[in-house]
Amino acid sequence: QTRHALDADGVIGVGTLAQLNVSPAARVRQIALTMERLRWTPLTGGPRMIVVNVPEFMLRAYDYQDGKLDIQLEMKVIVGKALDTRTPLFKEDMRYIEFSPYWNVPSSIARREVIPHAQRAPSYFSRQGFEFVFGNQASAALNQANIDAVLHGQARIRQRPGPLNALGDIKFVFPNNQAIYLHHTPAPQLFSRGRRDFSHGCIRVEAPVALAQFAMQGMPEWTETRIREAMTAGKSKTVALREPVPVVLAYGTAIARADGR
Repeated sequence: QTRHALDADGVIGVGTLAQLNVSPAARVRQIALTMERLRWTPLTGGPRMIVVNVPEFMLRAYDYQDGKLDIQLEMKVIVGKALDTRTPLFKEDMRYIEFSPYWNVPSSIARREVIPHAQRAPSYFSRQGFEFVFGNQASAALNQANIDAVLHGQARIRQRPGPLNALGDIKFVFPNNQAIYLHHTPAPQLFSRGRRDFSHGCIRVEAPVALAQFAMQGMPEWTETRIREAMTAGKSKTVALREPVPVVLAYGTAIARADGR
């Protein structure tokens, strides 16, 4: 069960039985297909890389020098729901980090989730720290006029920095046209699940401080203490990285371990 990324509970359930019934020939085909996909995946595009393997729900950060790969970090991640809001695959450079970020709620989520929830339970809107934004002006007033403005594209909703913010207290930005980024989460208990596809497409990381330290190498003024202070400041702050770090969102269903597994 552990080897096949299943919950290691010692019970031969549906998922375990399905894995037991995969033939060696099917495994060979799976490995061959994964190797072919890897040929087209840019895993060595810089001296330092961050790679998320989506179906494995894992992130690895590593140095790559003279053909040698040295893994510096390995952590669990939560990715997009497999059928509904799956995480796309691409490569972009991480260019900056936002501490104590605002969450600018995508219009689709605002319409389908935030507004209906607020209409059923009005206290939810203020309790979660949401506000309406009109240009440079913000309003926390939950009224029909503000709701209509969002529904007609004249305003947007954002969530203020704080312990309930959906992005947690740090956001790692690699600009792309699909609004995908790495971030922390106020619900870390989900990292204990074996299958971790719960998000709307963005990627939640298990160890954000360690990832920030990796991304900010060469910026000695950003110590672990300063990183933690910025994460809990409650005031949004954006810091540009001295050196961009390539981020690859990859897809591989077979992994070759150093010990031969």
